[in-house]
Parts: sequence; structure tokens; C-alpha cells
Amino acid sequence: QVQLVESGGGLVQAGGSLSLSCAASGRTFSTGPMGWFRQAPGKEREFVAAIRWSGGSTSYADSVKGRATISRDNVKNTVYLQMNSLKPEDTAVYYCAAALIQRYGLGSPQTYDYWGQGTQVTVSS
Repeated sequence: QVQLVESGGGLVQAGGSLSLSCAASGRTFSTGPMGWFRQAPGKEREFVAAIRWSGGSTSYADSVKGRATISRDNVKNTVYLQMNSLKPEDTAVYYCAAALIQRYGLGSPQTYDYWGQGTQVTVSS
């Protein structure tokens, strides 16, 4: 059974930093991308960042570009998201996602086959 388990969420002051982790178990995602999405209260889930497993190329939402870094550890089957210069509008539940293969764009939720339960990130002003 495939599981994605996020960790690292919490409360942080504006301007601070946070590092999220997502550990995958049950299979390795050696061909498809992994990514992060987020959902704020009353809003739709939105793309944050993604990384292709092969080659490590990345993609970021404009809202986090320059402030976020996604990386992965193939041995640990884990993907990370480092967020800096956090803003109150970054407050959301952050979800990890993994795909077996890339069928659509990296920013499309339809690309991903598996999702984590989410971890809350709250940025206070």
C-alpha cells in the first residue's frame, strides 16, 4: 500500500522559514514526478512546486518562485520543500503528491496518483 507522509508543518512568523518533508512508502517513484500543493480555507487546491524524479528538473508556482526550493532524495524516497520569506498568504494545508508517470503538466492535480494527508502551515503576521 502506497503512503505519502508529510511532516514539518507548524506555526511560523512572517519572514521566517519552514521545511516540509514527504516520505513515500509502498513503492518507489523512480519515473514520475513528485510535487507539493496547498489549500487555504475557502480556496481551491493550488500547485506549489514539483520535481521530476529523473533529472531533477523543477517547476514552481509564480507565488512561491524565488522563495521555495523543492528537492528529493531518491535513496530515501523523500521529497522536500524549503520555504523562505514566508507570508501570511502562505497559510494553508500543504499536500504532497506523487505520480507513477507524467501524463499532464507538473502543475495539474490530475497528473498525480497518490496524495498525502496534508500538513498545516500557519504564518502569523
